Amino acid sequence: MKKRDFNIIVIITIAVFLSIFYFLGLLEKSAKFMLIPILAFYYIGQYSERKFKK
Repeated sequence: MKKRDFNIIVIITIAVFLSIFYFLGLLEKSAKFMLIPILAFYYIGQYSERKFKK
């Protein structure tokens, strides 16, 4: 898998989850917990950088 493909998959996954949370009304309630997904995607980015480094 190429780095570009991996990045596209992660971006689509984030968009889907945010859309679901928006339609369920959970974004307003869980604003204080937004650091957790940000940290998770930070580590996913670190993993992809190491894995797909040329």
